Amino acid sequence: MRLGWLISTVCAIGALSCSGCNRVGNPAEDPPLRPQDVVDFGTLYSQNCSACHGQNGQNGPALDLANPVYEAIIDDASLRKWITNSVPGSEMPAFGESAGGFLTDRQVDVLVEGIRKNWAKADLRAADAPPYAMNLPGDGKSGEQTYKAVCLSCHQKPNEQISDTSYLALVSDQGLRTITIAGRPDLGHPDWRQDRPDRPLTNQEVTNIVAYLASLRSTTPGQPYPQQP
Repeated sequence: MRLGWLISTVCAIGALSCSGCNRVGNPAEDPPLRPQDVVDFGTLYSQNCSACHGQNGQNGPALDLANPVYEAIIDDASLRKWITNSVPGSEMPAFGESAGGFLTDRQVDVLVEGIRKNWAKADLRAADAPPYAMNLPGDGKSGEQTYKAVCLSCHQKPNEQISDTSYLALVSDQGLRTITIAGRPDLGHPDWRQDRPDRPLTNQEVTNIVAYLASLRSTTPGQPYPQQP
């Protein structure tokens, strides 16, 4: 009897010890990742980008990253710069740690690599389009004429008036240029080739259109404040 009781007691203590070890640290369970250690593109994009750029890179309020023309004209350095430091003159925030955000350099690289892998198309070449960045001085008066000739037929609609000062307060010159060149296929907006199918827009014409729209910006967008007596 005493031997049997002793064996049972030893077995019970051993079982409790093993279960206690499992609770303290089960090698089969991976510890949760720290936010700065997440390097999965889908997770990073969903948490940081999809609210503005759409769950699949399109149909969001901001530029559609899944647009293959956009992917053709922008380079990796520009993508990395905008993600890290924000786009001046727009609602795009800075995500990089070096600019006050929460993403490491490695995580920014993962986003750039994932955007390319998922949405770039090898058959489109940047050389076929006006350059992504402005490299010419713009002429607002000529831009107004071109805008009225090739853009106004669509943008005179009340919900598509991009000349509205409230809209212009939310978009940068680079954003205007990018959309003029690459379009917004998710919204039915044509690119630089389809605005005028018989003769695609030139680099100078795109630059002039942006200069014209930029000239319409207000320093106090929205309804003007009443004059104080």
